[in-house]
Amino acid sequence: MTPPWYEISNISDIPTPSLAVWPHRIEENLRRMVKMVDDSPARLRPHMKTHKMPEVIKLHLVHGITKFKCATIAEAEMTAAEGADEVLLAYPPVGPNIARLLRLVKKYPHTKFAATTDSEFAARALSEACDNAGITLEVYLDLDCGMHRTGIAPDDAAFELYRLLTKLPGLKAAGIHAYDGHIHDPDLAARKAAVENAFTSVEAFRERLLSVGLPVPNYIASGTPTFGIHAVRGSYECSPGTCVLWDWGYGTKHPDLDFLHAALVLTRVISKPSSGRLTVDLGHKAIAAENPHPRVHFLNLPDAKAVMHSEEHLVLETSRADEFSIGDVLYGVPWHICPTVALHSYANVVRDGHVDDAWRVAGRERVLSV
Repeated sequence: MTPPWYEISNISDIPTPSLAVWPHRIEENLRRMVKMVDDSPARLRPHMKTHKMPEVIKLHLVHGITKFKCATIAEAEMTAAEGADEVLLAYPPVGPNIARLLRLVKKYPHTKFAATTDSEFAARALSEACDNAGITLEVYLDLDCGMHRTGIAPDDAAFELYRLLTKLPGLKAAGIHAYDGHIHDPDLAARKAAVENAFTSVEAFRERLLSVGLPVPNYIASGTPTFGIHAVRGSYECSPGTCVLWDWGYGTKHPDLDFLHAALVLTRVISKPSSGRLTVDLGHKAIAAENPHPRVHFLNLPDAKAVMHSEEHLVLETSRADEFSIGDVLYGVPWHICPTVALHSYANVVRDGHVDDAWRVAGRERVLSV
């Protein structure tokens, strides 16, 4: 009988709790991403926040994906260090992070860096620093298309801010960026309608800029839930992230997106405190806990229900508790993979059912060298 795809033959050597990744499944997800944009990897600018691993960037490059999006200076440095052609810091640099970004520009001249901004104050501070350093940095206007987290509404104020970006010394207006992370309707038709509603004003704004001769070289949109919609509705760049590793949350809510689970958490039964209960070593410090339960789905114990969760323990109720012994391993798909990866310093690498390497989760750090 063929063992399940996730079963690890040398699991007795692997400490828990820990993270594991399957490179062949990551590569299959990358192939599917490229196929979704009609085999045009230049239309992809995946977000590095999900995996935060240099080796995964290398796999992107193998599949022709050379442009990336990041949320932190450390992620941007990690990505540039692996030879990325372009890196967008999709986060407004302010304070000391401006100087850190400019140090990256100088340290990695082979990479074209860019940043987003949504205010005149931040834009002028960035302009002054770039001009003083003798650097010209590409800057995207971050548009708020409904998430209300960062960005500026595509209105007259945004128009004037973009015009300012074309004039400020040290800056080059690179286009517009619009992240629609608030759109994650389980129903595909509702999700499509929400995308059309959100981006009607974004695209009208872009046309307004072009109509008066302002340059809009690029246009970046989409998160993972809307990736498939944006992939077919325009020729602009798409920036999904989660689909590289996939997780139980998006896999449950968005069955129209056909990706493979490529990262799991490994945990062991450490106690059987009472009838029908198992305690495993998968506490808050090993699995993202920002969402209510279920925070993890166990592939080899799908009926498990979380009843208590603390820093180092997860207590489960299951009708199958008697089938498990102290030390047995559970293989879990995180509900939210991105913050789960950030809780681990390395990932076990599984090839042909055997852990044969470890990849450092370099991007989880706040500072690498700058």
